[in-house]
Amino acid sequence: MNNRNRLTTYIMIALVIGIVVGYLVNANSDTAGAQSFSDAMSLITTLFLRLIKMIIAPLVFATLVVGIAKMGDAKEVGRIGVKALGWFVIASIISLSLGLVLVNIFRPGDALFAAGMMPPIGAESGITTTSLTMKDFITHLVPVSIADGMAKNEILQIVVFSVFFGTAAAAVGARATPLIDAIDGVAHVMLKLTGYVMNFAPIAVFAAVAGIIAKSGLGVLSTYGIFMAQFYFGIALLWVVLIGIGMAFIGPRIMRLISELRGPTLLAFSTASSEAAFPKTLEALERFGVKNRLASFVLPIGYSFNLDGSMMYCTFAAVFIAQAYGIELSMSTQITMMLVLMLTSKGMAGVPRASLVVIAATLSQFKIPEAGLLLLLAIDHFLDMARSATNVIGNGIATAVVAKWEGDLGEPNKEPSVAPLR
Repeated sequence: MNNRNRLTTYIMIALVIGIVVGYLVNANSDTAGAQSFSDAMSLITTLFLRLIKMIIAPLVFATLVVGIAKMGDAKEVGRIGVKALGWFVIASIISLSLGLVLVNIFRPGDALFAAGMMPPIGAESGITTTSLTMKDFITHLVPVSIADGMAKNEILQIVVFSVFFGTAAAAVGARATPLIDAIDGVAHVMLKLTGYVMNFAPIAVFAAVAGIIAKSGLGVLSTYGIFMAQFYFGIALLWVVLIGIGMAFIGPRIMRLISELRGPTLLAFSTASSEAAFPKTLEALERFGVKNRLASFVLPIGYSFNLDGSMMYCTFAAVFIAQAYGIELSMSTQITMMLVLMLTSKGMAGVPRASLVVIAATLSQFKIPEAGLLLLLAIDHFLDMARSATNVIGNGIATAVVAKWEGDLGEPNKEPSVAPLR
């Protein structure tokens, strides 16, 4: 068994053990004891996620700068960027539309409205609403300082700076070669460091799952069972649609891609963080045959513009809350809501509980009680697991498709082209 398969197996085992331990703690402890255990487990998870986050900024910068410098052509960078954004827009529309269609078919909020289970309209959700205007979004694209952007792990800002830096390095030519070689060395070191950090992944997965089950118990899953089942069905359907569209461009090799993404997807699902899976997703794409210079350019952009699972959840959850309060939204209103979410969701990358923040801002614009978010807080972690895994799959397929369009999709590699140092 190679290291990748062994790590995936350990993560799955940790996931199962975490569920069992969390259930035992919840069943045999009082509320204070379960909360104390959950807090201790969340500390482990937080440490792991912080280890991952310390890698992302230098990894994105190094791989992207080297990739663009090797391209040596600003027109090629622009062409790839336009193709990637075109795919992201189409995927966004599909994800948002699917969530809208399914919530109108299933109408999960009707049962809560009939049972009178809605929180009082004036109740506080505890979610800070931030309405991102177009001006805010555009100005947010460019960092005040690259150090500030890296310190805050603002992936989109790092991408913008790296594109300019890499293009300038390519224009300088031979004089920039020593600098590019040094940055290439940084990329190798960061990937090696990723391997070290990933050894702690099973422990983090155990802690994340055990903590949330100990705190909320398995009972919360039965209370919201129908809603969660319908949402997970929607996620599965979205996977089928994305894989089907990907197959139209890549062909049967799409199944090999899904196999390569299995480890990063499981990690994202277990930790409820697609960000945690970024380094391993980059490696998986290179093993699949995507050239490093393209994967390191398209994938970071996707983490800002192509959060398919999160976008589907936004429409599904917003209309669900309206249904729970007996508010009927016309189709034109729902389409307008979808377009609003299409824009506001682009600023959610890197924001804690970002989907809830975006939904909260959208609810206020359409006169839907924000208190309805309280219906989702208890199960948001379990929903976030599915959203995060879907984000990984969506970005993996998007990057592979753009590589195919560019003629940069080679044969599968046993190791990534910027493999960790031996």
